[in-house]
Amino acid sequence: MDKSWIRMPRTTKEYLVGLNQFLEFAFKNGAIEDRIKCPCPQCCFGKWQTRAVVFDHLICKPFPQNYVIWVMHGETTVLQNSESREATQDTQPPKNPVELLINEAFHGFMRESVDVGPSQVVAEEEILNDMPTSYDKDFFELLKDGREELYEGSKYSKLEFLLKLYHIKCLSGLSDKGMTMILDLLRDAFKFAKIPDSFYEAKKTINKLCLDYVKIDACPNDCMLYWGDDVNEETCKHCHTSRWKLDKKNTNSKVAATGKKKKRPAKILRYFPLKPRLQRLFMCSKMAEHMRWHAEGGNKDGIIRHPRDGEAWKRFDTTHLEFAFDSRNVRLGLASDGFNPFGAMSTNYSIWPVILVPYNLPPWLCMKQPSSILSMIIPGPQMAGNNIDVYLQPLIKELNELWSEGVETFDSSKNEMFRMRAALMWTISDFPGLGILSGWNTYTGFACPSCNFDMEPCRLHHSKKWCFVGHRRFLARNHKFRLMKNHFDGTVEERNPPKKLSGSDILQQVTNIDVTFGRQAKLNDKRKRKRIKNGQSSVGEGLTQQWKKKSIFFNLPYWESNLLHHNLDVMHIEKNVFDNIVYTLLNDKEKSKDNIKARKDLQDMDIRQDLWPDENDDFRLGAFTIPKDKKVTFLTTLKNISMPDGYSSNISRCIHLESKRIFGLKSHDCHIIMEQLLPIAIRNVLPNQVVAVLVEFCSFFRHICLKNLSLMDLEKLQKRIVTTLCHLEMLFPPSFFTVMVHLTVHLVDEVIQGGPVHYRWMYFVERLLGHFKSLIGNKSQAEGCIAEGHKIEEVLTLFSRYFEDIESRINRPKRVNDESNRNKVSEMSSMFPRQGKVVGGFITFPLTHLEKTQAHRYVLLNCASAKPFIDEFRQHIKRSSRGRKPSVTEVEKRINREFADWFPKRIMNQDIADTISDEIKFLAQGPAPYARRFTAYNINGFKFRTLSREQGLETQNSGVFLMSDTSCIASSADRNARQADLPYYGKLEDIIELNYYGKFRVVLFKCKWADTTRDRGFKRDVWNFNCVNFSKLIHTGDREDDDPYIEASQANMVYYVDDETDKEWSVAIHLQPRDVFDMGQVDEEEIFENEPYQQQEFEIFFDLDYGNIQISTEEHMSEHT
Repeated sequence: MDKSWIRMPRTTKEYLVGLNQFLEFAFKNGAIEDRIKCPCPQCCFGKWQTRAVVFDHLICKPFPQNYVIWVMHGETTVLQNSESREATQDTQPPKNPVELLINEAFHGFMRESVDVGPSQVVAEEEILNDMPTSYDKDFFELLKDGREELYEGSKYSKLEFLLKLYHIKCLSGLSDKGMTMILDLLRDAFKFAKIPDSFYEAKKTINKLCLDYVKIDACPNDCMLYWGDDVNEETCKHCHTSRWKLDKKNTNSKVAATGKKKKRPAKILRYFPLKPRLQRLFMCSKMAEHMRWHAEGGNKDGIIRHPRDGEAWKRFDTTHLEFAFDSRNVRLGLASDGFNPFGAMSTNYSIWPVILVPYNLPPWLCMKQPSSILSMIIPGPQMAGNNIDVYLQPLIKELNELWSEGVETFDSSKNEMFRMRAALMWTISDFPGLGILSGWNTYTGFACPSCNFDMEPCRLHHSKKWCFVGHRRFLARNHKFRLMKNHFDGTVEERNPPKKLSGSDILQQVTNIDVTFGRQAKLNDKRKRKRIKNGQSSVGEGLTQQWKKKSIFFNLPYWESNLLHHNLDVMHIEKNVFDNIVYTLLNDKEKSKDNIKARKDLQDMDIRQDLWPDENDDFRLGAFTIPKDKKVTFLTTLKNISMPDGYSSNISRCIHLESKRIFGLKSHDCHIIMEQLLPIAIRNVLPNQVVAVLVEFCSFFRHICLKNLSLMDLEKLQKRIVTTLCHLEMLFPPSFFTVMVHLTVHLVDEVIQGGPVHYRWMYFVERLLGHFKSLIGNKSQAEGCIAEGHKIEEVLTLFSRYFEDIESRINRPKRVNDESNRNKVSEMSSMFPRQGKVVGGFITFPLTHLEKTQAHRYVLLNCASAKPFIDEFRQHIKRSSRGRKPSVTEVEKRINREFADWFPKRIMNQDIADTISDEIKFLAQGPAPYARRFTAYNINGFKFRTLSREQGLETQNSGVFLMSDTSCIASSADRNARQADLPYYGKLEDIIELNYYGKFRVVLFKCKWADTTRDRGFKRDVWNFNCVNFSKLIHTGDREDDDPYIEASQANMVYYVDDETDKEWSVAIHLQPRDVFDMGQVDEEEIFENEPYQQQEFEIFFDLDYGNIQISTEEHMSEHT
């Protein structure tokens, strides 16, 4: 059948005749109930239509150019003649990733979504005449560049070469000047190659793949945007400030008088439209399937691993059933924070990017930089503050459209069009940012947004700040703490926990608030707001209004019914709590919460007389203050800690022993110290009562930051944090309880509602802000540099998903790359597949008899294929005991000593020799006399280094942990050993690779093992820390019966913190590898989570009636010293 009519103009007779022939064929061979799949670009084979509708569609829109074999309408794909085979080859989807990228990137944006095969003649003029859009022109120009060879015979096309070169520029941070020089050199060296004439021309080509952004002029006082009905206004309607910058140099010049010079806006909002960016996620075949993961992937066993497992997500689905019906509808989170683009310079400047996070994606993609969507850049120099709603208007408008109407989107994973909708779940920000986004005043006695107005503000007269005590109200009604006055604030607690407010409750509070946005209105104090019951409040002596505005997010029709609106940021809460604790323990003059003002506040409250100052302002130190003689012990413990490579910064640089101070810690440093190191450092320097409470507080943060949490554990954790805060109130002064300390009582509820904290905290936002700062080349145009740089990076992110043969942000090697370079021998071995990766070089050395015996024995006894023979040998021992039943201990000793010699003889017996595999034979033969030695090895997500390799390094990567099934005896007289799982802690001494004569290789770790089988080498202290003594060793390797080796694949990493009080002992801390997600699959390997410390039993350290609480010491301090 002649199909040349497909490429003819639709007004010709040939096209009409051919179209009718197609319809006859399709309705004869591919119709169901008188309907066929319409091939027009709008239906895209996704809708069944009648003959009349299909005819109309294909008259108004072109027939797909590459649809020559009508497989969707009954034509067989296997054709007999050569012409047909050639046509089939021509119409296959493009194998070239460049063409696949172009087709998918433009699918849906062009008014006629036409896929063009790699070898077809394109009727470009016809389509361009029908659809005169910039997208169409860019599409064909890029397609031409994607097919044009860089030079004759080159494996690169002109476009692929340019994309890869530009990708290298961005990934390595090469400047525009450097890129220009490289292009000039390439063009001069390879004159026959089609290299762009300039860097400007290269950028023009790249920009054709970009999704552009919109510039919207704004009032310099943040009063309004010049868009919509106000797009042509020249001055602000509120403050009457000019829209344009005043040209001070040319105010009196002829240029200014004639007005010929182009006006420059005083302030510009750069807005990145959301719809095309969400569409591109589905048009990209590499991402479309991931966008349905939340509904179709992973384990739904009740464990909270993802926001989809939280109550807020589930409530949203049940409230909006139509939205939840299609799993492709997008759930978003909005994050924002300000940063100074000039770094440490004295210039005061604040830029606020707004970032959107698509939560449809799986955990390993969701919070990564390439998956985030930059929505807008709110310009400086002053931060918008309460006026941020002015700048959010375009986003809210687009979100409303995406909710009510949606947008037609092509799903490349299902090859169909669908109407995509989107909804905003919540916002992510630090605590001041929460106030800006929500309108709640976070600087008053009602600062806690969760408690709302259901709290009693407590103003400390001398400290001149608000304190947030009264956590007894969260206890059970019959709890004994409620009646204790003297240990708390001097009152009996009768209140219930604050009521959890719904979105409707909040909306009722803010409905009548009237706000005029803009800094000028604030300066002139012209804002007038109606006061409503509970809607605003006078706090203290001032007239500060609690609700500053009705948040613009309430313009979203579903926002009121959302369960969680604005997230509390665990990152900054933990940092502020850490500062409160550590600087108070160290009695830091500037940052301690315990000072003369705090003591006078105690006196005003008439509580804790032991802590009152005397007439000379002298006072006794609190029990929570580290004594002077023990401060060095505390700080030395922290300073001497060596962390694993890449685990944290070098904390020791922030510890100053001479001045006994800590300074310069970043948020992540505080995260590591708070959750792992602080409990270890304080256990020997403070009273047990204080240590127990602080260890429990640190354990709370460690637990709340886990990736996987069960609802039952969270309910217990909520009770624990309430009890912990009440004990803190007994020990610390009220000035210690800032709003950040109080907010911890609400964190468990937010995890239950929103899922694990790492989807809702600010760490990933801070990393993004740091990246945006790196895009700024011209300091005078910071916002423009970020916008242009990010626009290009969006293209390169898309490009990275199609080209897996080069390093990119998508496939950049992990910091610990443990993917082995498998050779043919390793791939052939089923018993010992190659695992892990060598770091650095190796040396070949001869194995001593002792080394070979110990290493080979361990390989034999831990090989699953050898287990049947081990069991047979065990029975052989029992049978050959001549009527005497040997003990379990005797049997195991004989297996260790004799099995390696018995095994090769057994497999050579004629009865089984023919059934034994070659691998078993090579295993029985033993390793070659020469082995390889390494000093570093990556495996199981960890980088292991030997003790010798670590000499002179600041990091510690030699700690090894193994849980082994071991034979145990009660005493030396016990003849019957029992099997039990015992923990083994060691330090890596050597890494060797045994070579079984080329059949397979086995990597072994030789360790210095602490004697964990006895109390002399291992113990759990009163705080349940694992303490190890490396002066008491086991399996040193000196005796033939010793087992100093383990297989590398069995090793997990720990690091050790030396005990400064008992020098022989160290505390072992377990680690979890990066980017490992326990999705609850049965066949997954065990995931070692950073388990929280065991719950502290306060009754052990406090009297049953809490009558004897040590709140002070005999040491005194004067405010004047």
